[in-house]
Amino acid sequence: MDETRRRGLEKMNEVYGWEMPNVEGDPYFDLTVDHLFANIWTRPGLSMREKRMMTLTVVTAVGNADLAEIQANAALANGELTVEELKEMAVFLTHYLGFPLGSKLDGVVSKVAKQRKKAAEKGQAEDKRANVNAAVNMHSGGSLDDE
Repeated sequence: MDETRRRGLEKMNEVYGWEMPNVEGDPYFDLTVDHLFANIWTRPGLSMREKRMMTLTVVTAVGNADLAEIQANAALANGELTVEELKEMAVFLTHYLGFPLGSKLDGVVSKVAKQRKKAAEKGQAEDKRANVNAAVNMHSGGSLDDE
């Protein structure tokens, strides 16, 4: 594995809060890891918290609840944002994006918080395979289960 791929996977793991597999031979995944995560997410100037808030804003604006769920879960797992801060983002964004999109983010935050609380009460970690599958699918069009 070259240095760019290693750096990209390392940042991708930090962004998503779990270990992503190195998917070989998929041009879209290659571009995502080697450019987006190795070169864009690692740029100085914005904190991870600020990048996370921007990403959540954008995915909320385009109505992508699946990606909002991944990002909200990672923000909580990485300690970048609290449930209360995520809920406040939903209230704030509602006034710029409209009720349907803002309430969708609020629903995502409630869902993620509930899942994390339930897992914690059972003494379990979150279902990382489902999270990894969602991210692999988003970045390459496949999933770990397709292997």
